[in-house]
Amino acid sequence: MPLLVHAQQSTTDSVVQLYGVVMAARDLQALPNVTVTIVGQSRGTITNEKGIFSIVALKGDKIEFSSVGFKSRVTPIPKDLVGDQQSILQLMVTDTFYKPIVIIRPRPTPEQFARDFVHTKVDDDEIEAARKNNDDAKRRVLIETLPTDGKEAVNYALAKNAQKYYYSGQAPPQNLFSPIAWGQFIKAWKRGDYKRKRG
Repeated sequence: MPLLVHAQQSTTDSVVQLYGVVMAARDLQALPNVTVTIVGQSRGTITNEKGIFSIVALKGDKIEFSSVGFKSRVTPIPKDLVGDQQSILQLMVTDTFYKPIVIIRPRPTPEQFARDFVHTKVDDDEIEAARKNNDDAKRRVLIETLPTDGKEAVNYALAKNAQKYYYSGQAPPQNLFSPIAWGQFIKAWKRGDYKRKRG
C-alpha cells in the first residue's frame, strides 16, 4: 500500500497545466485554430480566435504546435519544473515552399476550341478502345455485370419507397388489364425473352 500511495503522489506532482498564446513570428498576430497536441499521445486541443490555448500535460512531455502554412514546432516541458503551471508564448514561422512554374493562358474562343478539337490527333488504339466500349453488345454486357453505384442504389430505394408510400393504405393497381403492359409482354414474347436457355 505505501508503494501505491507514493506512485499516486509522484504522478500528481508531475501534472502541469500548460497555457499560453500562439502568434505568428512575422507580425506577432494571434493564430487561431492551431493544433496543440502531446507527442506520442492522442490528446490535444486548438487555440481560440485569440490564439490562446490550455492543456493538461506531464512534466517531460513534448508539446507539438502545427498549423497549415506554418512550420510545426515541438516544445518540451522541463522535467524539473517547479510548480504545477507553466505559461508559454509560442511563435510560429511561415512555411515557405515553391511550386513548379504554372503558365496561365486565356480560355479559347468557341471557334478555337472547335478547331483544336477537330484537329487533335488521337492514337488508333484509343479510337479502337472507344469504338469497342460504345458497341451495343459491350454496353449490354457492362449494364448486366457492373454493380450499381451509390447514386443509382439510392435513387432506386427512394423510388421504391415513394411507390410504397403513394399506395399506403390501399391496394396498388394491377397491370392485368393494362394495354401497355400487355403490349410489352407480347413484344418480349416475340423476342424470345421467355424461352428457356439451354446450357
